[in-house]
Amino acid sequence: MSANLAASVVGTAAALLSITSFAPQIIKIWREKDASSVSLRTYVVTVTGFSCWIAYGVMIKAWPVIASNTACLLMSGAVLALKWRFGREDH
Repeated sequence: MSANLAASVVGTAAALLSITSFAPQIIKIWREKDASSVSLRTYVVTVTGFSCWIAYGVMIKAWPVIASNTACLLMSGAVLALKWRFGREDH
């Protein structure tokens, strides 16, 4: 296997795993209608980080960086939106 092919395989696997890593959290929140255990700060930072990666990808014109981080942004953004919708504050 050539170095370029190996790098593409590893990069694709990394992107797919990163993107799908948010799915279990989204499914759990949606089923339970409860996001009280999800850290709002963590997902605000995560969404901000993916936004920065997208900007970086645009600056260096790297479509794999842009595409994979856009998908991650959408998934982490979904968790954040569900947190706002189903987060419970116990006062």
